[in-house]
Amino acid sequence: MTRHEGSMVRRRVLGKQLRLLREQAGLTLEEAAPKLHFSVSKLSRIENAQVVIDIHWVKSMLDVYDVGGLRWTELLELAQEANQPGWWQAYGLGNNSYIAFETEASRLHEFTVSYVPGILQTADYARALMRAVPLQRTVEQLENEVAARIYRQRRLTAADNPLNVIVVIDEPALHRPVGGAEVQQEQLGHIAELAELDTVALHVLPTAVGAHAAMPSGFMILNFEDLDEPDMAYVEHTLGALSLDKAGDVTRARLTFERLLSDALDPTASLALVRRLAGGEFIRRSGRG
Repeated sequence: MTRHEGSMVRRRVLGKQLRLLREQAGLTLEEAAPKLHFSVSKLSRIENAQVVIDIHWVKSMLDVYDVGGLRWTELLELAQEANQPGWWQAYGLGNNSYIAFETEASRLHEFTVSYVPGILQTADYARALMRAVPLQRTVEQLENEVAARIYRQRRLTAADNPLNVIVVIDEPALHRPVGGAEVQQEQLGHIAELAELDTVALHVLPTAVGAHAAMPSGFMILNFEDLDEPDMAYVEHTLGALSLDKAGDVTRARLTFERLLSDALDPTASLALVRRLAGGEFIRRSGRG
């Protein structure tokens, strides 16, 4: 039986709130733990979102910290939300996957070098990218990952809790025939459609810029302002991925993204370029038109 671990981000929010309530009650970890019949290490892991939090633990902590009324109700609701299985788990993806964090974010800033950002990909384009990576996947695993990638795009048009996205795409990615010319042309058309949404701001970094602020790799910045959580940077590379939540790292990522935006085309010019490529220029350059 699969164990559902819920939302890591909401566990962090809950843990932070519980730590604050303990401190407001004038209790140290060493003083609070025995009152809760917890070990000090267990209480510390709860506050640092390192374990799945049982709702009965939360009730005990609220009792010990003398919390009642509306605050009691709010925190119990947060505990229930934190333990709800994420939609991504149905696709075989773990609670620490990038998608688990993006689902809780309100804004995404992303820069990609050699491919179209995942949030803008078509199924055929995503499938071609995944097949190119020397990673052992069953057909079912591959299709689940593709389906999950497409599912993410629902938030771009969601009436409730939409994801607002600013993407900067290095121009060579628009010319790379991932999956072949037909797949790439379909992908360019898809980008053009999504770029017209109010939730999407498209910027293309022209090849003519030359050296730029993020030559080695692409990266993402997730903002959780609705949950009052600090921003998080995420870097995908050939051998895996790295999440960064230290303030200094996130600040550097933010400054780098701002520099890329200053060098990139504005949304109007970027959309015009993508439309021109989607209209057949890519196929002509590929020698298939």
